[in-house]
Amino acid sequence: MSDDTATQTTDLDVRLEKHRVELTGYCYRMLGSSFEAEDAVQDTMVRAWRSYDKFEGRSSLRSWLYRIATNVCLDMLTAGNKRARPMDLTESTPLAQAALSPRPDNTWLEPMPDSRVLPTTEDPAEAAVAKESVRLAFMAALQQLPPKQRAVLILREVLAWRATEVAELLGTTVASVNSALQRARATLAEQQQPGAEATVSDPLDDEQQKLLDRYVAAFEGYDMTALTALLHEDAIMTMPPFDLWLTGHDDIAGFMTTLGSACEGSRLVPVQVNGLPGFAQYKPDPEAGGYTPWAVQVLEISDGRLTGFHFFLDTKRWFPLFGLPLHLEAETDQIEEGV
Repeated sequence: MSDDTATQTTDLDVRLEKHRVELTGYCYRMLGSSFEAEDAVQDTMVRAWRSYDKFEGRSSLRSWLYRIATNVCLDMLTAGNKRARPMDLTESTPLAQAALSPRPDNTWLEPMPDSRVLPTTEDPAEAAVAKESVRLAFMAALQQLPPKQRAVLILREVLAWRATEVAELLGTTVASVNSALQRARATLAEQQQPGAEATVSDPLDDEQQKLLDRYVAAFEGYDMTALTALLHEDAIMTMPPFDLWLTGHDDIAGFMTTLGSACEGSRLVPVQVNGLPGFAQYKPDPEAGGYTPWAVQVLEISDGRLTGFHFFLDTKRWFPLFGLPLHLEAETDQIEEGV
């Protein structure tokens, strides 16, 4: 390889990589899966790299990459699988009937670190729309749309593309794009998605931060009286890959002191996930000492109370995705708390 060719290859790699985060966000909204989104973007980059000599520059490199990514996602969605949350699939279970029944991984809407899907922007309004569009409730609503309607809605409403740009990307007409957008909006308007009322400022305001501080103290102290005081009376708790979900602070607190009692003594490490506050939960490790991963928690807040908290339990997948260690030493944790 000549020096000129090597330089051109490096330059192309750099140009492609500049779009990775926003493309991952787009594919994540399309697919509802963290890992499938990253696979789709990698496939997009490989296809772009291999066919770059055919790129004629009639559109921007960004538009061209989105066209490739859209085709990759539509191909992946032909199987028709719609990822969901537990409350999208079953009725709430009373505590007295609670049982932990797992479903396959491809059933579930998956969590995603903000840093992997939210590009840096200096426009507060743009940043707010981006965060709202990866929240679990909105993501679950997107999964109810046919794939092409989903693409149209994301491109028009989230990414603010013009109808002419979307029509060119999809190889269709402006009228078709506008019709698809209207149908998608109507479908979303008909749905009552639990968690849709969640309101979190960016950055967190003082009251929201105090609520989270009280939550950490209550959870780490396993103080169910204090925790119950923070929960809305209709709060929802989910635990994928289990299809069980609970509603109401009494059943949630009751679960945590019975089937969930092994979480007592846990430590929480803050994470930014799905445009919402969250925590990596480590529970005591009786064999190795210290703490072992247990869940990525995603919290929903409305009117000064916790309205939803969602525990994603497949820690061997989630913790590396978030760049989190797979073990916490007790000594290290105590030092960090004392800093």
